[in-house]
Amino acid sequence: MKKDIGSEKDISMLIDAFYTAVLSSPNLRPFFDHLSWEEHLPHMKRFWCFVLLDQPGYSTNVTEKHIQMPLKKEHFDEWINLFCNTMDALFEGEKATLGKERAKLIGLGIQHKMGLFKNHLN
Repeated sequence: MKKDIGSEKDISMLIDAFYTAVLSSPNLRPFFDHLSWEEHLPHMKRFWCFVLLDQPGYSTNVTEKHIQMPLKKEHFDEWINLFCNTMDALFEGEKATLGKERAKLIGLGIQHKMGLFKNHLN
């Protein structure tokens, strides 16, 4: 039986594995090629510690960081799928389920603000 997420070490393991998967994706990798991973990964780990462990210290507007990017619904679908698959491979439990739910909600919220659902409502 896998354990649930309960520490910064768990978040670090999740994010490292997730971004390894992201960087293996030909569809998602181009969005990350310009980043400094030494700066980006700690930021993502702080974000998920904020989301799942209720740790203070994260104040960046996630939507603002993504809204100007040329993302399509397919990119979000793949990102969410990779995140959930990574979570399922490593963890199970209340926090793991919460993490998957939050990832989906964050993705849906950004897509909505980007207007990516307009064509799907007709």
